Amino acid sequence: MQLETCTLEKDGQVATVTIIPPRLLTGGTADLHWELGEVFSALRGDNEIRVVVLTGHPGAPGEAGDFYAPMQPEFYDDPKLREYVAEPSHAWKTFTGILRTHQGMAELEKPVVGKITGDAVGFGSSLAFACDLIVTREDAQFIDIHLGMGEIHSGPGFGIVTGDGGSSVVPLHMPMAMAKEYLMLAKPYTGAELAARGIVNYAVPASELDAKTDEIVQALLRRSSYALAWTKRTINRRVADQLNLTLDASAAYEMVNFLQIGVLGGKDPKSL
Repeated sequence: MQLETCTLEKDGQVATVTIIPPRLLTGGTADLHWELGEVFSALRGDNEIRVVVLTGHPGAPGEAGDFYAPMQPEFYDDPKLREYVAEPSHAWKTFTGILRTHQGMAELEKPVVGKITGDAVGFGSSLAFACDLIVTREDAQFIDIHLGMGEIHSGPGFGIVTGDGGSSVVPLHMPMAMAKEYLMLAKPYTGAELAARGIVNYAVPASELDAKTDEIVQALLRRSSYALAWTKRTINRRVADQLNLTLDASAAYEMVNFLQIGVLGGKDPKSL
């Protein structure tokens, strides 16, 4: 499988999927949604793999790492982006990729451990909360910037629906009032804050992230393979139901937003 936006490595019974930071890509991130869907589909059929780790670029020693943060605001102002999402085959690949990624992660009969090496922003936030267990750097920022209006972090200066999974998976982790503030106002939280509220499993210093993730992976491998697989499957019936209920609609509404922005020449249709 040839991948451009992520990598897949296998070590015994553990597969590690690493997202390549958008800033290091020359062709943009549009194929990430599709490629992740392909990867999780393939891993579901690989009976040699029992645990999957989803992670990002660790960064150089002493530097902040990346989990996934989208492009800077000027990227979203480029008319080429609006032309891309308005082209049917491109829109199909992006939004079907979103559906396949989330459905693949939910239906995969193997636990997915999110190893959050840096900021989880936009689609990165959705991916983090789609994992079964989450281990994060304590200083990593979690932000859904769809309605950030360019006021915080990277992302578009206009508002779009939280259609890449946020509307579906975030309310499964957070109390509803907190989830609405997180999604509607793009309120940021650190990994440490989320761990203190029981929203993620562990938040640790960057120097301890590898060890803590490995500890959890090894603990999962000591469990009965079939019992663990079916336990995830039964628990995730709730996740699958939530995806079936909300994911198609939110992705479609986000697409409508992009088309509106294209028609209005990049201006935010705030009156709609």
